[in-house]
Amino acid sequence: MKRILYVSALFVCTFLTSCADKPVKLIFETDMGNDVDDVLCQVLINQYVEQGSVDCLMMGINKTGTAPAAFTDLVNTFYGHGDIPIALARNGVQEPDSSSYAYIVSNMKGENGQFIYPRSYGDYSSLPDAVTMYRKVLSGQEDGSVVIASVGFSTNLAQLMETGADQYSPLSGMELIRKKVKSLAVMAGSFNGLGHGEYNVIMDIPAARKVFAEWPTEVIISPWELGVDVLYPVKSIQNDFTWVKRHPMVDAFKNYGDSYPSDRPSWDPTVVLYAVEGTKWFNVSAPIDVRVDDEGRTLFTPNPNGNRYFLYVTPEQIKAIEDYFVRMATRH
Repeated sequence: MKRILYVSALFVCTFLTSCADKPVKLIFETDMGNDVDDVLCQVLINQYVEQGSVDCLMMGINKTGTAPAAFTDLVNTFYGHGDIPIALARNGVQEPDSSSYAYIVSNMKGENGQFIYPRSYGDYSSLPDAVTMYRKVLSGQEDGSVVIASVGFSTNLAQLMETGADQYSPLSGMELIRKKVKSLAVMAGSFNGLGHGEYNVIMDIPAARKVFAEWPTEVIISPWELGVDVLYPVKSIQNDFTWVKRHPMVDAFKNYGDSYPSDRPSWDPTVVLYAVEGTKWFNVSAPIDVRVDDEGRTLFTPNPNGNRYFLYVTPEQIKAIEDYFVRMATRH
């Protein structure tokens, strides 16, 4: 790992995505069903929407399959926000639906044969294409107003960059992003010097390489080593949701392979936390350039004129973030 100057969050005002009184215009995209921390992301977003601090413009799925969309829908519906648009990846990373908690929970039925968790959409295979919806949503927003929080694969983002003019905007994808997007926050990569490729990058290396190299706005990265240290406590899953008969986050944790009961790393929720609340909870690196090699490793070099950054935390910040996640997830 190359030496790099770290800077205090006090001096990175440009990162403050939530300093205004009006709600953050947020696009969230997820590989829902891979790791259960995506569920915490969605719970946080719904809580922020309820508070009025977020206007969630859309939720995109960045891998193939319909179970991720069904689960995303039922969580939004559970919180009374079933009108949030959901869109699907096309020609993206293919992973089996049937082994995931998203599939299991979205297909849970009661004794009456009805789904335990209602949902707001019907035929998920007919949901719109994520890249098309990106263009539709972005074209209708104020310039420089949209924050994108991407957890999972970079497929949709890379495809958006390559789009041309359409019925929604005469701008190319790159021009549309440059005009409408304030910042992109991603969970991807690792900068701890251990030399391993991170899953989200490995699964679509060309897309990750393109986004890190060419995305035209600032990119803030929550790396693997940060999320692995921030744990959501299983005792909260066991004790803090008794106010409701069934909760999709509880059912997701309980059906996430053989990991239950154990605390779970919170890779993805740190991205949502940053996207909405800025540097309040984090430290931010000095600007860097990021290169993705053929094995999916993320290599960085300092660049005083760059606009890529990664987040890092102290032990005190880790504890504060963990406590905050529990408070937000269990609000009712």
